[in-house]
Amino acid sequence: MLKGIDPLLTPELLMHLSAMGHGEWVAVVDANFTADFLSAGKPLVRLPGHSLERVSRAVLSVIPLADDMACPAAYMRVCHQPDTHRTDAQLAVLRLLQAEGIAPERVEPVERFAFYDRIKGASLIVQSGESTAYGNAMYAKGVIL
Repeated sequence: MLKGIDPLLTPELLMHLSAMGHGEWVAVVDANFTADFLSAGKPLVRLPGHSLERVSRAVLSVIPLADDMACPAAYMRVCHQPDTHRTDAQLAVLRLLQAEGIAPERVEPVERFAFYDRIKGASLIVQSGESTAYGNAMYAKGVIL
């Protein structure tokens, strides 16, 4: 056991998060996400039974978000809805990020298929047990000064 480490962070997940460099992205995706197909050889860690917010909180407890990017966080925008529409899972992540000091305008809503394209550039995919549609987010790792 490690002291002060969120118990949701498995040794495998900690290893991958630690190996990521500045500006690399980690995606936290929902249970319905086609993670096996889109991971294409990159690490995929599954944390079934846990919400998008809970997994995001664990991940963000050990990595800083990139300060040098306009939008170091993103989520999958709901199709066929106004840009202002947010699911409960997305609102929970926005509240979490705000508590971390990230203003809502620094969190980018990304169209569904554009989000799939961005996932291809992520260094790590973490699949949560989030059962809500569009329960997907991405975070860019920053540096510790």
